[in-house]
Amino acid sequence: MTDVTGAPADVLHTLFHSDQGGHEQVVLCQDRASGLKAVIALHSTALGPALGGTRFYPYASEAEAVADALNLARGMSYKNAMAGLDHGGGKAVIIGDPDTVKSEELLLAYGRFVASLGGRYVTACDVGTYVADMDVVARECRWTTGRSPQNGGAGDSSVLTAFGVFQGMRASARHLWGDPSLRGRTVGIAGVGKVGHHLVEHLLADGAGVVITDVRPESVRRITDQHPEVRVAADTDALIREPGLDIYAPCALGAALNDDTVPVLTAKVVCGAANNQLAHPGVEKDLADRGILYAPDYVVNAGGVIQVADELHGFDFDRCKAKAAKIFDTTLSIFARAKDDGIPPAAAADRIAEQRMAEARGRA
Repeated sequence: MTDVTGAPADVLHTLFHSDQGGHEQVVLCQDRASGLKAVIALHSTALGPALGGTRFYPYASEAEAVADALNLARGMSYKNAMAGLDHGGGKAVIIGDPDTVKSEELLLAYGRFVASLGGRYVTACDVGTYVADMDVVARECRWTTGRSPQNGGAGDSSVLTAFGVFQGMRASARHLWGDPSLRGRTVGIAGVGKVGHHLVEHLLADGAGVVITDVRPESVRRITDQHPEVRVAADTDALIREPGLDIYAPCALGAALNDDTVPVLTAKVVCGAANNQLAHPGVEKDLADRGILYAPDYVVNAGGVIQVADELHGFDFDRCKAKAAKIFDTTLSIFARAKDDGIPPAAAADRIAEQRMAEARGRA
């Protein structure tokens, strides 16, 4: 069923009527010459211009792409609020396989669409897009971050994303075991691409044992060639069942925590870089009922957005790293709020973020 515009009715219902909606603006972008089909979703600009990356992915349908953009944009509002940034939440998705359809013409066309929003949305890298892509987009759009240092940018934001996730793990260890050190702990990482391979380095340096898996064999080989002591699980299903696993780090796509995975998790902590890890409302309670400590994804993976936000003001790596280090304290404060309010950490983080956004709207 579609509405008069031809858009799936369930998408419009999500946008205007559901708890997952409430977005300020959704832009559908098409450039026939380059083959561009994209969705830009702005969830909130209460705290400032919406900031969030561009995902390039071969969605099964346009409706799936719109739904992903809506969910990701909403998550960015909460992430930016919890990171203390003066930015709202937005996200863009480009529909298609980046390995086959990405081109300079397509990225330039996309940049023109972002520029047409006049600064309400600031874009950056995400799954399927890289620093070199942002350099191309920036030729048409001044509101582009995640560019190369040669083009006035901060470079790869996955470096500080991984650092922030590591801080979230340290906070989780402090809360659960009384010691922030991960020495002697076993951490399983699903996805060792952009962020995951940096996370491996932090964990090994801290004395942790590491088990990895990835759908791309070359990503696994890059790790094991450098660190033969890292073990490899056959797949994510095997990883989450790994005996003796202390921490599980989902670092690939979302919905990693669902009705099938939560019941079989062996880890006592979940702390990873992937966005939207909870497949649906209620999963956070399922984790709590099993005694599994969940470090909210949008809190611990905020190092990257801290970096790209700083790029707008003249990038300074040391300043950004100092801000990302505070993810340790922020994560501990969420665990404390959750305990005080008798709610799961995900709900506690939502309350804190919503309060900041509400206060900003009240001042407007």
